[in-house]
Amino acid sequence: MSDAARPLEGLLVISIEQAVAAPLCTVRLADAGARVVKIERPEGETARHYDSAVEGMSAYFVWLNRGKESVALDLKAGEDLALLHRLVAKADVLVQNLAPGAIDRLGLSAAMIARKFPRLIAVNIVGYGQDTPYAQMRAYDMLVQAESGICAVTGTPETACKIGVSAADIATGMNAHAAILEALLARGKTGRGRIVEIAMFDGMADWMAVPLLHYEHAGRETARYGLAHASIYPYRPYACRDGAVVVSIQQNSEWKRFCTLVLQRNDLFADERFATNAWRVANRTALDTEIEPIFAAIDCGEAIRRLDEAQIAWGRVSEMPDLPHHRALRRTEVELPDGKRITVPMPAGRPEGFETVPKVPALGADTDRIRSEFAA
Repeated sequence: MSDAARPLEGLLVISIEQAVAAPLCTVRLADAGARVVKIERPEGETARHYDSAVEGMSAYFVWLNRGKESVALDLKAGEDLALLHRLVAKADVLVQNLAPGAIDRLGLSAAMIARKFPRLIAVNIVGYGQDTPYAQMRAYDMLVQAESGICAVTGTPETACKIGVSAADIATGMNAHAAILEALLARGKTGRGRIVEIAMFDGMADWMAVPLLHYEHAGRETARYGLAHASIYPYRPYACRDGAVVVSIQQNSEWKRFCTLVLQRNDLFADERFATNAWRVANRTALDTEIEPIFAAIDCGEAIRRLDEAQIAWGRVSEMPDLPHHRALRRTEVELPDGKRITVPMPAGRPEGFETVPKVPALGADTDRIRSEFAA
């Protein structure tokens, strides 16, 4: 990786982190060259023990912890707590996603940080805003998805579903990463740090903005349509003789080309029931009655040929066995503690990869060195 691709080199990040949200934030910082010191319990953080799928290690941990240093501390012990404070005193960024109130009990409250470490950027990842009645609620990914309404708009008409990956955690980590970069830019201008609260619920509520606005301003609850779009139509998979193709029509010029070149039905374009997106959404059942037999009579290759000719966006519904062989999948290597190397998806925005292969740390691998480096 070139120097230009390591813009955070020289930045010291201390992270008291576990699971997904905070580790996702800090792995992005490590990818950009920051030195990330990960504080773990003596038995290891939560995600180390989720599974043993990757050469005996947790897939979650391997995904989110490359390029970090692992320090195992008992923060109830005075000596280890004092080491943490010495680390924080030297740090540029502190990230933590402990249970509500735990960071205060470690002597790192917002008031103390503002007084003792005015240049520190401190990011507190919480489940819910600490100025709300939910402040003390424990928050895990699926709980927050459910509370925010994400599950109410996800799934089939009969069954509400969570998103199949840790969406609340991932959104929170991305929001925390962005907040840190903003705070670093601000500190470059003012010389002062910032204390930032990133709530998981806030991230999911933001993602729910369109259904919320539809409900509050149009009196309309967003229904669940499985793989079909709730407010753009047709935007769904259609079954062909040998599979299915997802079709996306987002403007009336596309609708005209879709009718004439793909469906070969000029009469559908002239049908007032389908003249606008709003009418197509309202009359989706009648519209599908017209469209489905056309796709059912051809194979996927012919459907894709017509869609390409009409310049209509399309996609396939990949199954899990398809993803490892997807021609758009870019990968990068990481090294496991035992020296074995595996590949993981390349993080977005980093197509050049890494100059050296980042290593996933063994539990406490760097504890002794950090104790020596940050001795009293």
